[in-house]
Amino acid sequence: MSGRVVAAAVLAVAATAEALGRALAADVSLQFGLLVVVFALATTVPPAVLRPVPAAVAVTAGTALSLAFGHCMTAAGAVSQVLVLYAAGAPGVALAVPLVVFALVRPGTAYDGVLAVLLGSFGPAAVWAGIARRARAEANVHRAAREAIADSLVEHTVRGERARIARELHDVVAHHISMIAVQAETARLTTPGMPEAGARRLSEIGDTARAGLTEMRRLLGVLREDVPADRHPQPGLAQLAELLDEARDAAGVGARLIVSGAPAEVDPGVGLAAYRIVQEALTNARRHAPGAAVDVELHYTGEVLRLRIRDNGPGAVREGGHGLSGMRERALAVGGELRAGPATVGGFVVVAELPLEAA
Repeated sequence: MSGRVVAAAVLAVAATAEALGRALAADVSLQFGLLVVVFALATTVPPAVLRPVPAAVAVTAGTALSLAFGHCMTAAGAVSQVLVLYAAGAPGVALAVPLVVFALVRPGTAYDGVLAVLLGSFGPAAVWAGIARRARAEANVHRAAREAIADSLVEHTVRGERARIARELHDVVAHHISMIAVQAETARLTTPGMPEAGARRLSEIGDTARAGLTEMRRLLGVLREDVPADRHPQPGLAQLAELLDEARDAAGVGARLIVSGAPAEVDPGVGLAAYRIVQEALTNARRHAPGAAVDVELHYTGEVLRLRIRDNGPGAVREGGHGLSGMRERALAVGGELRAGPATVGGFVVVAELPLEAA
């Protein structure tokens, strides 16, 4: 039940009791007493069932009839009149002025005169307070709309700037990666007497450059308006074996994949995060511990997938760059956590615990 209905009910009971008390005290006829009660209800019940402006009209009419035919008003009716004038706001001006004049010239008793003076004092004040309340509400709505428009413009500007940066990054990096692929292929084909192993390495360099170019286009192409996005599926745990094969071929070192526990279905987002963490850990191992062997362990336990990537390099602390922070962000993005540092028995270890379902 709303507060408006409760307030109207309380005022109606109070007005009825006051009207009956005054009728009994004045020793009037039963018909006149019932008429006074009806007028008392007419000045208090409408706010419970009507909208503010119609309720103000109804209560004002009830007050006027009560003064004209009953020659009295109730305190609860006067309070109800002030409240509906406040709720009506600007339309209440047309009701408050004639009502106040009528109440002042038609008081029945000294008590009614006091109520008329109070109504004449608080009625116009209630109208102007209602107008101010509505003005504040409209100002708040307009301010919220302006803030929403401003936020939208800022967001649009930020997105446009990001798209511009992505286009520039795509153009510049794509050019250099393409040149790497072209130069590797050219060196393989134009260098006479090149050993087979060297030719194979150059071919792998070209393949790696082209794969990197494809992946960069997949990531940045969605921000370009003039380049359709590549919709190939993102890699996951199923592609880890291929990733380790590429690492072995590129670095010429041992890279093992060890799986333990009962394999379970993994959320695609978690699978992508695990793949990227392993990929970045292998890159760091090649950069900081060239030639070191790497073990990649996947351990399924309950609702958690545990990744452990360890190399047998010097185990130095790997500071600088964004590799470790990027891996931590990927783990946190799916509700997991990641730790990295020198292993207790030598080498460097990265441990990530990821939920099977992304948080």
